[in-house]
Amino acid sequence: MVTLRGERPAAPVADLPPRPRGPSRKFDAVTLLTVYLVLLMAIPYSVVFSPLGGAGGLSTMYAAILMFLFLALWLHQGFHIDRGTQPIRVAGLAFTCSIIAAYVSVNRHLIPSLERNGADRGLIFAAGWLAVLLFAADAIDRPDRLNTMLGRIVTGVTAMAAVGIAEFATGLDVAKYIVIPGFSIQTAPTSVDTRLGFNRPAATAAHPLELATVLAIGLPIALHRARFAPPHLRLRRWVQVGVIGACLPLTISRAAILGLAVVFLVMLPTWPRRHRRYVYAGLVAAVLGIFVVVPRLISTFLSLFAGSGATASTASRTNAYGSAAAYIAHNPWLGRGFGTFLPQTYFFTDNQYLSTLIETGIIGLLALMALFVTGWFVGRSAYHAAVHPEARDLAQSLVASVAAAGVAFATFDALSFSIAAGLSFLILGCVGATWRMIRDGQLEAALGDPGGGAPAAAVTGGQPSPSEA
Repeated sequence: MVTLRGERPAAPVADLPPRPRGPSRKFDAVTLLTVYLVLLMAIPYSVVFSPLGGAGGLSTMYAAILMFLFLALWLHQGFHIDRGTQPIRVAGLAFTCSIIAAYVSVNRHLIPSLERNGADRGLIFAAGWLAVLLFAADAIDRPDRLNTMLGRIVTGVTAMAAVGIAEFATGLDVAKYIVIPGFSIQTAPTSVDTRLGFNRPAATAAHPLELATVLAIGLPIALHRARFAPPHLRLRRWVQVGVIGACLPLTISRAAILGLAVVFLVMLPTWPRRHRRYVYAGLVAAVLGIFVVVPRLISTFLSLFAGSGATASTASRTNAYGSAAAYIAHNPWLGRGFGTFLPQTYFFTDNQYLSTLIETGIIGLLALMALFVTGWFVGRSAYHAAVHPEARDLAQSLVASVAAAGVAFATFDALSFSIAAGLSFLILGCVGATWRMIRDGQLEAALGDPGGGAPAAAVTGGQPSPSEA
């Protein structure tokens, strides 16, 4: 991680190019992606522009515009967009091409109008996700701007977590009070979902499962920023970690615990022993705190994993696998078209990989899996290439976010949920930007010498490096 504007700056490094000044820096990739992030997280999924139906969400329309903007900037040599080797870009393009291929395949035949509309929406969604990924991977051009982007992601996730905690405590659905003139509510407002007597918060997400996924993706980045925070920001950043961590179990979903487990399994082995002890102590304290404040919550979670809740969930998914076989066999390679397998017409698969296999076939499934596998290996490559402990931890934190997203996609139809899908592609783009900056030496030059030089101390706020601990 690098220094945010307003924090104590690192000492200048001769190898770094001078920072651009003036109006040209007002509207860079981070600014454009921040607008997307606000529209994605602050506006409920159900608020849409009626003539466009499901594709009329503000974040969806804005992301589609970003795709045209990126293409224009790519063709204009005067704008700074990296055109070098970028595995994340290749994986994103391959995934989008699999959706286009499925679209072409399905349109060779007559299909119901609802499914045709779904296929059209799928193309719009795919274009927007690709634009977000490309802007993050290829157009974030400086370490301080990457750090700003990650900070804003954590801020957005924290805000959703805070709303979620309020919903759990009060049962008040905040999302239904957000109204935008000229836009309509796609689905009728409902009260907060409940499970075994507890309110299940969703904040502005469509479902508690989506909120749990967003929190699990954001937690590793929040932990990284807190561990390497300057002294005057340390408390604020640990509060962000606490709010996100506190909201995760309140979603009362197995996905929340699974996401938390994945995050710690990926991150903790790379931390110094002393820091791991703090985590173990914190987890014990958190469990005890939950037992004191909400004693029934512990037994509720146990029933989800070992009781009737687990049995019902397993039966539902098993039935979906069996029912899906006939649809997969109809067109095993290219599927029936992305966005055409409508739950109201067919059934919920509760597994994005299964949905992808049905809608875009074996080719689409391999492309989706390759997207997460590429994110994992690119992040791990950045981790091994980095020397500075903060750069290594940043790379590993992003790997944990990718792993949390990849596992979450197996627990629900994630690409049907705008926030979880959009954030996943944004994180993958940030992995690409981090890899590029570490490969070029730009990120570590900004961080400075980990062996005691002034720049590193300025960025980390004087915290010991993992090797020192």
